[in-house]
Amino acid sequence: LIIYSDALNHASMIEGIKRFDGAKRIFRHNDLDHLRELLEADDPQAPKLIAFESIYSMDGDVGPIKDICDAADDFNALTYIDEVHAVGMYGPRGAGVAERDGLMHRIDIINGTMAKAFGVFGGYIAASAKMVDAVRSYAPGFIFTTSLPPAVAAGCAASIAFLKTADGQKLRDMQQSHARILKARLKGMGLPIIDHGTHIVPVHVGDPVHCKMISDMLLERYGIYVQPINFPTVPRGTERLRFTPSPVHDPKEIDRVVIAMDQLWAHCALNRAELTA
Repeated sequence: LIIYSDALNHASMIEGIKRFDGAKRIFRHNDLDHLRELLEADDPQAPKLIAFESIYSMDGDVGPIKDICDAADDFNALTYIDEVHAVGMYGPRGAGVAERDGLMHRIDIINGTMAKAFGVFGGYIAASAKMVDAVRSYAPGFIFTTSLPPAVAAGCAASIAFLKTADGQKLRDMQQSHARILKARLKGMGLPIIDHGTHIVPVHVGDPVHCKMISDMLLERYGIYVQPINFPTVPRGTERLRFTPSPVHDPKEIDRVVIAMDQLWAHCALNRAELTA
């Protein structure tokens, strides 16, 4: 088996791939031409698996799922997608971006989390019965991990059941709306937002000291907790604050975030984008 991994896959995926004894190939982030070059260079008879994400958590950008599935079909490769930052939040039943785009049937293995949108902890894969049985039988990370408590599994099942409903869709719509509002307001003040149209709102700070300082002051002065993202999670010079508005944040809370960021950006004398009239 040869694994082809997107360069910006999550650290947990990278760690798993590192433990794999077989061949590994890294393709440039979301670069289909590079992926196809790597696939074409290898033995056509060798089993292949392409590992990628639907939504990448640091920039909030989306993987080209259809194009990767097309490449997988052309080179007889399996597909493995990480939907951790999408399950519960995308798709008519909350199954993720692949469901939203009508592509779930083309994915061989879907990896998701029971944390984040589902509100508990743990993880899962969705695949054919044979694939799941193979992982259950041979994956040491699963075999030697304590089973989830029944209460946690029940909580996850209840969350999934709710998020499949029309009320769950209302929450998804509200979250997307709140993310758009926050992005627009921060952009309106000239703050450097990384916007790929998802619910993740990264604000580029570009300096580790200021990134940590703003995060600390947001909590101490305004009661707002925002995770600072510094090296080695992201490359040096790309440090950022990552906001994730929820469906239940109200307009006053969004106002407080905007006012706080405006004041702290000025306090740290950080650059703002040129605003057009």
